[in-house]
Amino acid sequence: GGAGGRGGAGGSAMAAACPRWRERLFALYFLSHIPITVLLDLQALLPAGLHPPSLTELLQWYAATFKDPMILQPPAWVKAFIYCEALLQLPFFPVAVYAFLKGGCKWIRTPAIIYSTHVATTLFAILAHILFHDFSKSKLLGPETQRERLVLLSIYLPYLLIPLLILFTMLYNPYYNQVEKRKRK
Repeated sequence: GGAGGRGGAGGSAMAAACPRWRERLFALYFLSHIPITVLLDLQALLPAGLHPPSLTELLQWYAATFKDPMILQPPAWVKAFIYCEALLQLPFFPVAVYAFLKGGCKWIRTPAIIYSTHVATTLFAILAHILFHDFSKSKLLGPETQRERLVLLSIYLPYLLIPLLILFTMLYNPYYNQVEKRKRK
């Protein structure tokens, strides 16, 4: 948008300022994801006894309280998602924290689109599993009632909703969606 005319500059300033609350939310999301991944999620992949007993007990308490057998004995497809989290997402988390805390880093757009699309896809599979899987055959206690399924679903849901907000912000917010103007000779 041009600076000429009434509200022209204000519109541009608004577009630039608009994503700031979202950038802070995204930075917090990625920052919180680092300890969750390292201290909790990776327990499924690493040898037993590598994490302190208190963290193992925390994971066992969570699994028992919220009836989440996937976290203690993940099926192979969930384990594949955890490997993706460890090898692809974890290295991205500090980069995303930096970009969103600093603010205005348009270079984060493409990596954030890739990240959010990947995570949203994995979460759809996990949420469908929570809603429709027959946990009566599981070795560990899973959700038995619709209420228990919805409680467990509510724990995973932010990990779908925030990546979707990231995706839509990167795709549709004018600040991140501006095409760079290059000089023509």
